[in-house]
Amino acid sequence: MRTLDIEKWNRKEHFHFFSQFDDPYFAVTVDFDVTTAFNYAKKKQLSFFVLYLHACMKAINSVENFKYRIHGDKVIIHDIIHASPTILRDDNTFGCSFIHYNKDFNEFNKNFEAEKRRVLTTTDLFPEQDTDDCIYCSALTWFNFSGHKEPLFGVKKESVPKLAFGKYVEKNAKLMMPVAIAVNHALVDGYHVGLFVEAYQKALDNF
Repeated sequence: MRTLDIEKWNRKEHFHFFSQFDDPYFAVTVDFDVTTAFNYAKKKQLSFFVLYLHACMKAINSVENFKYRIHGDKVIIHDIIHASPTILRDDNTFGCSFIHYNKDFNEFNKNFEAEKRRVLTTTDLFPEQDTDDCIYCSALTWFNFSGHKEPLFGVKKESVPKLAFGKYVEKNAKLMMPVAIAVNHALVDGYHVGLFVEAYQKALDNF
């Protein structure tokens, strides 16, 4: 973890401007082609969710601005960003988790399974580790969507990116999955979201 030199940042004015907003987040919804990833998961008998989540984290960690977080009047840069997805319980409630990212899928999957067991055997809403070196994400597998609104707590300097994965549908012989991406505009621009989208699609195709 290191501190960004805001005074030398080419986005200095953007940061100070958008930091004044009560809600500085902007959001987009993008359809991703998950055909290759889905078929790979089915062939290898792997969890499709864990597979596309790992690909997502690989893409997140490839874009530096997605590692920026606001701490007071400073911007810090985390070395690694982890996943904090919601996990559904049998009673249809959910618990938040903290999945440590690892470039190796098998290691990441082990981390996921350990957190899943914890969530399923407790009624806790929040994980034991509740730090901001992560992204918040949810899988809304019940429906396909073209837009999404994240709830905000009202914390003015909230800066964790928030993603939601929707139900995939077949379009032109491809499986397309909507992903809503919400980011703090003080830290992230459309350009950086574009870098993530490109990296995520590449990771999904690389199975």
